[in-house]
Amino acid sequence: MGLLDGLRRGRNDDFDSGNAASNAIELTKRHGQVSLTKQGAATGHLRINLSWQMRTSDLGGPQRESLLRHPFKALKPPEVVGHSQSMVNVDLDLGCLYELQDGTKGVVQPLGGYLGDVNGPPYVKLSGDDRFGSASGETIYVNLDQRENIKRLLVFAYIYDQTPAFDRTKGVVTLYPSNGPRIEISLDERQPQARSCAVVLIENVKNEIIVRREVRFVYGFQAELDRLYGWGLQWGRGFKTKADR
Repeated sequence: MGLLDGLRRGRNDDFDSGNAASNAIELTKRHGQVSLTKQGAATGHLRINLSWQMRTSDLGGPQRESLLRHPFKALKPPEVVGHSQSMVNVDLDLGCLYELQDGTKGVVQPLGGYLGDVNGPPYVKLSGDDRFGSASGETIYVNLDQRENIKRLLVFAYIYDQTPAFDRTKGVVTLYPSNGPRIEISLDERQPQARSCAVVLIENVKNEIIVRREVRFVYGFQAELDRLYGWGLQWGRGFKTKADR
């Protein structure tokens, strides 16, 4: 097979196969969409998870020192470094703009307590609000058994009322269909001033459920994402209650 043949084949692929051992599909700039319908995964509950942690360079970890100058350092156990203040201040939230086939539009997000409903409209529900980057992160459930009622869903992440820090976090949004491999989208672009990111668009296109990578960072909040994707909602300032640790 020649080089040009390989390039032509690459254009026809919808997504990267990812790591076969981990049973994952990675959506990238080059291969940015996948059909859940063609994967046989457009039924049941689609689980969408946001997990994140601070980049190790921001944790104030131990610095390497020469063992020739400090030979006994090798015998000393490594120092346990706690979360820095910058890590505590980062609060990534997961949200979803929805549009149903009957024209109903709205948002599911922690801010304002708009947690949704998985068994009734909008058939999208947020499990809760992770404010500290725990291993479980935040999760949205989509009832794809009601896919005929869903027109489009825009899954997004945003930083609530803190210093922009997408450039200091390692965020990953993972979709877990009811069948087949999981789908991963990494928020790995350095955008130090961005406060929000449109991550993935899920659309019902002629009864086919298409998942498309977006990863579009913006400097505003939900209203700016709304404007970019033409949702047409009215937005106001919202606040969270004080978090308990």
